[in-house]
Amino acid sequence: MAAMTQLESPPAGAAALPEGAEGAAAAPPAVRPGRRRDPSRDADILAATLDVLAEVGYDGMTMDMVAARAQAGKATVYRRWESKADLVIDAVACLKSPPPLDDLPDTGSLRGDLVAMIRTPSVKDAQRKLRIMTGLVSLIDREPELAETTRRALVEPRAAVTRALLRRAVERGEARPDCDIETLASVSAAMASYRTLMLRKPVDREFLLSVIDGVIVPAAVGAPGH
Repeated sequence: MAAMTQLESPPAGAAALPEGAEGAAAAPPAVRPGRRRDPSRDADILAATLDVLAEVGYDGMTMDMVAARAQAGKATVYRRWESKADLVIDAVACLKSPPPLDDLPDTGSLRGDLVAMIRTPSVKDAQRKLRIMTGLVSLIDREPELAETTRRALVEPRAAVTRALLRRAVERGEARPDCDIETLASVSAAMASYRTLMLRKPVDREFLLSVIDGVIVPAAVGAPGH
């Protein structure tokens, strides 16, 4: 009798389910495997994207490579970004910008201000951004949105800094009031891009000083800086 009672009243939480449709209907809903996306991992994934892009370029980069570099699950990356292009566009848009214009150095001269901007971290950051730009070349023609994102993230911030320093020099009477600020603001970035893309040479302190003393200051002031 005890055995029959045990069969008629199975223990609560027993793993076995009754056979048939009624048992299937009584089963709890299946839980989707895997963890939910962790937004806090996005920054690591985007940084890893830029690192891989700078090393192997867009064509050589894969989303699996990014996941491995970020130490993130592949599913985490693929759930957040539908394509490699989407991932790269977001990563480029998140690039670190130069210091705020209110925090720029003020040495009393245009050359002094420009030279003060050449710090080891800023030079390394500029070199990394140029490598990233090199890696983007093959994609820019195919993705117009990326071209504008690249300009805003890689070119415009540095141009804005030079533009602000030039305007300050004009205001204090050091630079000519008719100097072409817009053109001069893009000269450094243009020359750095050519040096990186075409000449395959680093953008180091010596090169930046040659641009300042050989191009920007003479064009703005009318004579080489001293």
